[in-house]
Amino acid sequence: MALIWLLAGEASGDLLGARLMDALARRAPEIAFAGVGGPRMRARGLESLFPFEELSLMGLVEVLPRLVHLRGRLKRAAADIAARRPAAVVTIDSPGFALRLLREIRPLGVPRAHYVAPQVWAWREGRVRRFPGLWERLLCLLPFEPAFFARHGLAATFVGHPVLESGLGGGDAARFRAARGIPPGVPLLLALPGSRPGEVARHAGIFGATLTALLKAHPGLQAVVPATPAVRPMLGQALAGWPIRPIILETDEAKPDAYAAASAALCKSGTSALELALAGVPMVIAYRLNPITGFIAHRLAKVSYASLVNLLAGREVVPELLQERCTPELLTSALGALLDDPREAATQRAAFGPILSSLAPPRGTPSEAAAEAVLGMI
Repeated sequence: MALIWLLAGEASGDLLGARLMDALARRAPEIAFAGVGGPRMRARGLESLFPFEELSLMGLVEVLPRLVHLRGRLKRAAADIAARRPAAVVTIDSPGFALRLLREIRPLGVPRAHYVAPQVWAWREGRVRRFPGLWERLLCLLPFEPAFFARHGLAATFVGHPVLESGLGGGDAARFRAARGIPPGVPLLLALPGSRPGEVARHAGIFGATLTALLKAHPGLQAVVPATPAVRPMLGQALAGWPIRPIILETDEAKPDAYAAASAALCKSGTSALELALAGVPMVIAYRLNPITGFIAHRLAKVSYASLVNLLAGREVVPELLQERCTPELLTSALGALLDDPREAATQRAAFGPILSSLAPPRGTPSEAAAEAVLGMI
């Protein structure tokens, strides 16, 4: 029985890993899995070597106090791979940990793939010099990435973006509003403060103050907050100061309907913006990093936009309010324009179609394309 060892270090990687496992199992039912993953991957039979939440850290200031612990986890993962001798190792995103693991196991000669190309095109491009020899396959989500890596002498494969498999483009708005008692004319704001505890901690207060200001012009405004497993335990306390009690989506089942019902969204920068675009939800992008991490990231950034929506479009389709511009006043103004002027919302929606079309793989679904690439190594 062939064994594939997988590593996912956060909620988005856990979802990618689960879909990849499904696609691999359809093609090769004899395959078994081991490694590190979250609840979705565990539901498909993976026994996680340690809690994947321990790897869900972002930013220099957040990671530094955990370096010794993370080094221990790295050694344990490498030792498990050495003992199991899998047919392939697939690391998913989480480059800070994953790329170190790929380097650590290089002497074993096990075929390695990294799924979700490191975004060195966005900042610290010089890091690409460290990549040769780390993997046999680099699986890219964005259509421009293979050409970027080719310029550095690294082969890469575009497999498509998993947002296209999310099902978020087919929700039932009326069903969601009826189930929650929200009349059709009442504005509904999706608030996405983040999928990591640190992101929620930084954004919850700003989002709450923005809601307070929006309520003055839209007294009946309702809010919905999708919750990932990593942040669910802290949401009650983090959102306690909000002027209204939001509807918290604790499972993914209601997400398509909630997104279909939304009038607009306040979204932290990241993959969530592509999910909103797929559902046709006009949005404002907000993000704050730890001040030290933010200063360093700003100095090293190589791209003009933080949002993938804008990056893929090559222009500012959705407003970006980052760091010192991420204030309740500016967020309220940008969201008010979407809620009050149908033309503003329509302009965004019209731009989403070409962006999403560029994310499709040459054939099949993104997870199927990724599975084919992994099986090609074995």
